[in-house]
Amino acid sequence: MSSDLSVRCGWCGTDPLYVKYHDEEWGIPVYDDRTLFEFLVLEGAQAGLSWITILRRREGYRKAFANFDPVKVAQFTPADAERLMQDSGIIRNRLKIQSTIRNAQIFLDIQKEFGSFSEFIWGYLPEKKPIVNQWKGLKEVPARTELSDKIAKDLKKRGIKFFGTTICYAHMQATGMVNDHLVDCICRK
Repeated sequence: MSSDLSVRCGWCGTDPLYVKYHDEEWGIPVYDDRTLFEFLVLEGAQAGLSWITILRRREGYRKAFANFDPVKVAQFTPADAERLMQDSGIIRNRLKIQSTIRNAQIFLDIQKEFGSFSEFIWGYLPEKKPIVNQWKGLKEVPARTELSDKIAKDLKKRGIKFFGTTICYAHMQATGMVNDHLVDCICRK
């Protein structure tokens, strides 16, 4: 792995965890519902915080939220929410914890309606294929798009919380719905 920053998207810096995430996950299409749920949980937790803060707690979230199993998380009780408020492995924000449980229930509703969450979310893209952007610099990469506005609005209408258009766009980047690796990035495929 090269340490030359000029060959990677500059946002990942040199933190090994961030570099690994950039190189091995970010921008790679995800169709697996459990992984899509994982990113829904993590992106919602990230609201107002840096992504590296969440990446450093990812294993804590994995343990706290039943290995990102939406069926199990949807069954969490108020007692589970209280237990999670004491869990130093996650961000202890009551609204985010409660919304994660509620979001899991809505996630399951979407699965029932569309056959899978993947079918629903990828259904927003032409031919369910990633949008491959041609950004030359980080300043060109948007924080939101008309498409993220549309998806976030739909999910909000369904009751999903902590998933506005900016978080939705970050989710789209993380799960490869959009490929925003800069044109000179080593991960550009």
